[in-house]
Amino acid sequence: MTALPRSEYVSLTTFRRTGAPVATPVWAATDGERLVVWTRADSGKVKRLRHTSRVTVAPCDVRGRTTGPAVDGVAGFVAPADQAQALAALRRDYGLKFTLGNATSRLWHRLLRREGERHELISIRPA
Repeated sequence: MTALPRSEYVSLTTFRRTGAPVATPVWAATDGERLVVWTRADSGKVKRLRHTSRVTVAPCDVRGRTTGPAVDGVAGFVAPADQAQALAALRRDYGLKFTLGNATSRLWHRLLRREGERHELISIRPA
């Protein structure tokens, strides 16, 4: 089992129903053996993960240019009971950047009076 990459940004590759890969640079905090990703609930990566849990993860820069080898992984959604621990990992790894981003997102969600969850927490483990 290969360890998942640790860097400020990782390229998370999810797969369409056709098998075509879609890579996206994301923040990923370490939480034990897993990586935790915070993303919009209506994002494409969330929709793709609903039908296949197969992912690859590689270290990258902010623009998504990979800087190391990709590792196969299995992704799933963080259970509500574990969300506080996952959010704490993101706050620990990203500090003020995550706190401000989360607060801004919550405010924007309330101002627009949108229904439902605005974000999803994704857990990634090595395959």
